[in-house]
Amino acid sequence: MLLVASCYFYMYFIPIYILILAGTIVIDYFAGILIEQNHGKRRRFYLIVSLFANIMVLAVFKYYNFFIENIETLLTALGSTTRLPYLSILLPVGLSFHTFQAMSYTIEVYRGKQKAEKHFGIYALYVMFFPQLVAGPIERPQNVLHQFHEHKVFTYANLIKGLKLVIWGFFMKVVVADRLAIYVNAAYNNVDNHNGTTLLLATTFFSFQIYCDFAGYSSIAIGTARIMGFDLMTNFNRPYFARTISEFWKRWHISLSTWFRDYLYLPLGGNKVSKYRWYFNLFVVFLISGIWHGANWTFVIWGALNGFYLVMAIVSQTFRDRINNALGLTRNRTFFTALQIITTFILSSFAWIFFRANTVDEAFLIVEKITTSLSGNLFVKWDVFFAVFIGLIVLLLKEFRDEFLSNKLSFLKKYNLSLVFYAVIVSLILLMGVFDEGQFIYFQF
Repeated sequence: MLLVASCYFYMYFIPIYILILAGTIVIDYFAGILIEQNHGKRRRFYLIVSLFANIMVLAVFKYYNFFIENIETLLTALGSTTRLPYLSILLPVGLSFHTFQAMSYTIEVYRGKQKAEKHFGIYALYVMFFPQLVAGPIERPQNVLHQFHEHKVFTYANLIKGLKLVIWGFFMKVVVADRLAIYVNAAYNNVDNHNGTTLLLATTFFSFQIYCDFAGYSSIAIGTARIMGFDLMTNFNRPYFARTISEFWKRWHISLSTWFRDYLYLPLGGNKVSKYRWYFNLFVVFLISGIWHGANWTFVIWGALNGFYLVMAIVSQTFRDRINNALGLTRNRTFFTALQIITTFILSSFAWIFFRANTVDEAFLIVEKITTSLSGNLFVKWDVFFAVFIGLIVLLLKEFRDEFLSNKLSFLKKYNLSLVFYAVIVSLILLMGVFDEGQFIYFQF
């Protein structure tokens, strides 16, 4: 029943695209069995076949036109007038997510950390489980496959826990993210007509928009699965309270960050190599992460910028420690922690400019305006801003409490105030939510 529901869920987008998913599922299912049954070069061959099939699907549907466009640009620069064929296709929803989940299965079977799944329906459900099919979390077979073999019983505890996650996810999406999107879209889709002050506010808003949009979906997905008795991995852990960029990426989109760590960064050697090779490994992983997000140079620059942040953090560590000690910043732990959190937020927000901008040229224009023209009127509709303000205050108060005060306020649990809190959240969703069928940002990936 879950597999049928998941098929229906996926076919609601473009029905024929179910065949693409079915094709890769069949290949990976048999590849897993053949990898387990064989040894040496044969096992490696079947793994390569599986990985190649998944990567080619990504290459054709997500990157083909981007590749052709850049080849044409290069040919034009060389004086050629050759025109190459483009594909008139839509990107299958959530393609990068279920492709990476499928790849993790065959890799884990190859490494001997996961038994090949013999039940075709169970394996298909592992790839297609509808709560996290289109935007994650990107699960590992060790966490999920065995759960589909277990008998699930409805419980009140699962219902309450799951509903709380779903409600909070909807709040993050329709009250915070979609409200912020109104302002962000107006500014970023019309950069020429906005000053630096407006673009700076829009950039700050986008930092919260993308977080609430994506973390909101993850919360809904995890909560929906929990209601049915399934446990999915945590995908976000209050990333804007991170003290460093490295910590930020341990808190943001955790399922993808750990995927790249386990299947790319560590195989490249991780930090168990020479210093400069270590820097190279970090930078390459984030460069590929940027490419994973989309076929646009804006994403490539965003990934490269985050890789640069991490490398420079390592290179400058000794120098920064000396400066901090000389200025006495580390003596006041609270102040120093706040300074680190603010600095990390500013760096990540700057990188988000390239993630959100429609083109590279517009991204650099936004940077130029923010750094040179922080003046002029702030274009704000105060009724919209009031709703945004309420949403952000509730978000930040809850996250601050979860980050710093969860143990200190544990005595409040006996008063069952959480039900009151979620009743208020439901009221805010109904009163202030934006219900315009807005899509989740990460569906496009």
